[in-house]
Amino acid sequence: MIKPKERETIIQSLKSGVVPRLGLQHIQVGRSEELKSFVNDIATISEGGTSFRFVIGEYGSGKTFFLSLVRSIALQKGLVTMNADLSPTKRLHGTDGLARILLSELISSISTRTKQDGNALPNILEKFISKARAKAEQNNRDVGAVIYEQLSDLNEYPGGYTFAQIINMYWTAYDSCDDILKDRVLRWLRAEYTTKTDSMRDLGVREFINDSSFFNTLKLYSILMQKAGYNGLLVCLDEMVNLYKISNSVSRKANYEEILNILNNTLQGTLSHIGFIMSGTPEFLTDGNRGLYSYEALKSRLAENSFSKNLGLTDYNSTVLRLANLSKEELYLLLMNLRNIFAYGDESKYLVPDDALLAYLNHCAKKIGDCYFRTPRNTIKGFLDLLSMLEQYPNLKWSDMIEQIEIVHDIEPTEVGNIIAQQSGLQSKTGDDAFASFKL
Repeated sequence: MIKPKERETIIQSLKSGVVPRLGLQHIQVGRSEELKSFVNDIATISEGGTSFRFVIGEYGSGKTFFLSLVRSIALQKGLVTMNADLSPTKRLHGTDGLARILLSELISSISTRTKQDGNALPNILEKFISKARAKAEQNNRDVGAVIYEQLSDLNEYPGGYTFAQIINMYWTAYDSCDDILKDRVLRWLRAEYTTKTDSMRDLGVREFINDSSFFNTLKLYSILMQKAGYNGLLVCLDEMVNLYKISNSVSRKANYEEILNILNNTLQGTLSHIGFIMSGTPEFLTDGNRGLYSYEALKSRLAENSFSKNLGLTDYNSTVLRLANLSKEELYLLLMNLRNIFAYGDESKYLVPDDALLAYLNHCAKKIGDCYFRTPRNTIKGFLDLLSMLEQYPNLKWSDMIEQIEIVHDIEPTEVGNIIAQQSGLQSKTGDDAFASFKL
C-alpha cells in the first residue's frame, strides 16, 4: 500500500515536471547497471576514497531523477549529501556572490539519513558535540579541549583555522544556551555573511565564506562530517548546462577551470570521504566551442573509453556516464507503476486497464515519435493528466480521451541556442554575399 502523502507528492511533482522528494522506489525502472556503478562509488567514499562523475543526458531524460535516486542510496549508506541546481545567479566560480550563493544553497541542503529534507547542519554539529562529550567523559577530560583537538586537523587546509574557531563557538553557544550566538554561527557556516565587517562585529573573525573559497569550504565540510561520525560527503550539482550558457568566454573558462580543479583534487587521492556528481546535457560536454571539450585539459580527462566506443558497449565506470534512454518496455512498466500509485497500491482501484497503457503509448509514438520514451517527461505528465480526469469524472471513458491528449517534444530552448542559430544564419548569408562578389 502507498501512503497518501507519498502518493500526492509523487503525482504533484511529476505533473509539474520535477522530481519528487518521497517515494522514488515506487517509480524507479531500468538503469540497473548505472545504479550498480554509483553504488560502488558510494562504497568507495564510505571506505575513505573519492569519486567524481558526470551524468550526461538529454533534457527530460531523467538526469535529475537519477541523481535523486543516487542521493537517497547514499543517505541510506550513512553519507551526508548536498545538492543544488546551477543557474545564471549560481556558479562554481564568479564575482558578486555568484559562487557564494551556490555554496550557501548546498550547505542549506545538507541531508542525513534521519533528516532527508535538508537543513541538517545543526543536527550534525550536535552529533559532533555529543561524540566529543562522550570521549571527554570516558577520558575524564574537558569537552572544549576534546573539541579543539578533534578540529586541529582542519588547520592544515586553507580557511581551516577560522572554520575550527567557528565550530568551537557553536559549542560555547550550545553549552551556555546562547541562541543568538548559535544563530550567528549557523549564518557564518551557511555562507550568509557578505562582508568582513559583519563577520567581525558578530563573531570576532575577519574571514568569511566567499566566492573564492568554494571548493576549500566543501573540503572542510567533508572533514567535519567524518568527525561527526558519518561515512563521507556526496555533492550533487544539477543543471550544469547553465555554465554552457555563459556568454562571456573568460567567465565560462573560469568555471571550467574550477571543475578541473575539483576533478584533479578528487581523483589524485589527496582527499578522502568525498564525492561529486555533476549532470548536464550532451552539448554541455561535447561542444567544441562552448562546452567542456572546448577546454583541452578537461577534454583529455573526460574522453570516452576507446574500447567501449569501438565495441559499441557502455563503460559504466568511466568518469562520464551517458544516461541510457528508457526502453519502450521500461516506460510501459513506469506507466504501470504510476497507475498503481494513483490507486494507492490497490489493484481493485485501477482507473484504466492494461490495454489503455498500450493505446496511450501508441498515441504518443504517433505524435512525437521515439521522443516519447527517450525524453519521457511530457509522456508521464500526459498520462497523469489522463488519470486525474478519470478520477474526477468517473463517467468518462479512457478510449474516448486518449486521442485528445496533447503530447509535445520536450525541448529546452536556450538563449545560447537561439544566439548560435542566429549567428550561424548571419554567417552563412554573409559568406554567400562575400563569395558572390569575390574576384581575383
